[in-house]
Amino acid sequence: MVGFEGYMHGVNLGGWLSQCDHTKQRYDTFIVEKDIETIKNWGLDHVRVPVDYNLVEDEEGNYKEEGFDYLQQIIDWCGKYELNMVLDLHKTYGFSFDEGEGESGFFDNADYQERFYRLWNEFSKRYGKYSERLCFEILNEVTEKKFSDKWNEISTKCIKVIRENAPDIKILLGGYYNNSIEALEDLAMPYDENVVYNFHCYEPLVFTHQGAYWAAGMNTEFRMPFKSTYGEYIEFSNKNLSNYAALEESTVAGLDKSKTIDAEYFNKMLETAVKVAEERNVRLYCGEYGVIDRASSEDALDWYKTICECFDNFGIGRAAWTYKEMDFGIMDAHMDPVREELVKVL
Repeated sequence: MVGFEGYMHGVNLGGWLSQCDHTKQRYDTFIVEKDIETIKNWGLDHVRVPVDYNLVEDEEGNYKEEGFDYLQQIIDWCGKYELNMVLDLHKTYGFSFDEGEGESGFFDNADYQERFYRLWNEFSKRYGKYSERLCFEILNEVTEKKFSDKWNEISTKCIKVIRENAPDIKILLGGYYNNSIEALEDLAMPYDENVVYNFHCYEPLVFTHQGAYWAAGMNTEFRMPFKSTYGEYIEFSNKNLSNYAALEESTVAGLDKSKTIDAEYFNKMLETAVKVAEERNVRLYCGEYGVIDRASSEDALDWYKTICECFDNFGIGRAAWTYKEMDFGIMDAHMDPVREELVKVL
């Protein structure tokens, strides 16, 4: 499998230009140039920058030049510190992965789709010239599987729009169930050699999202160590994430239920992704992976070490979620005891 050169070790800047209150104060203070220098000093090679349409569009679809200025600023900072960058459209008009802000007609509304194409035409006109150090992620985390065929049509048309202005920029493409590995085989065949298949990995979800207030069915007081047995993972999933339990059970099928989790778990999942990538001769990238701050920092480090070893073995590029705050912050005080060791494996 071809590696994703320049995008092997990264971190997300979640909560800055996306999933936020979209105020000037937030844009000006949440991430500053010093943060980009810090990330460079960690030894990483890129940042993934989630962006909501709200940054650059008003509700009528008129562009806001000051929003584009923030994107130019982060592109310039990355250039100064020799970091590559993923521009990720985290939310488009009519669609968001977030429950409560979710799909509101995008996949059946031609006007919303045209607005989506128009925005990517604008992004590609402005930023396509940075193709040596910038790539585009056209939409974050399609939700339901029923959107798969429509998403293939929409994403292919969007890529064609981008190619008019940016013929060689790398384009990240993920699928349903929030960029699941399962969805990779149902993605449209790569439009050209510069399409990269993208997935997210928060497995086992009952560990990485332990106590998460937004996870349906999760006991917010629930805590567990990473080094639990496969049988315990199934048990804990049944108790706290019943909608996810069947998937967890299928993931560990064939593994000794009395055995403590190790790299075998991640290798089994990632082999599925690698198989699709190799069959289609496409690069593979994990745009998000991480552990909630309810887990102990030591357990989080253990999880990161285990999954990153597997990423390295398969040659998969990735970006950890996330640099600060958002319940997953690597810069937060919670991670102080392990950060120095953690950033070496990201």
